[in-house]
Amino acid sequence: MIGEQIRMLRIQKGLSINELASLANVSKSYISYIERGIQKEPSPHILSKIAKVLNTTLEELVMNDSIEKNRIDYEWITLL
Repeated sequence: MIGEQIRMLRIQKGLSINELASLANVSKSYISYIERGIQKEPSPHILSKIAKVLNTTLEELVMNDSIEKNRIDYEWITLL
């Protein structure tokens, strides 16, 4: 999930949600919604701002999310 990826990178950087929000110029509640999976499809513009602060790219955030979804889909397929 993209929110889990953002949370992991934020913690690795030693940033609080408030600090990330301030640096990315995104509301802290929106970041919290993304991290908790409430906001499941955040806009690419917002993700780009967050990625820049976390020293990654939008592509890496999205790609890691897609890889995780594919892994889960494969596990379900093998169970069926």
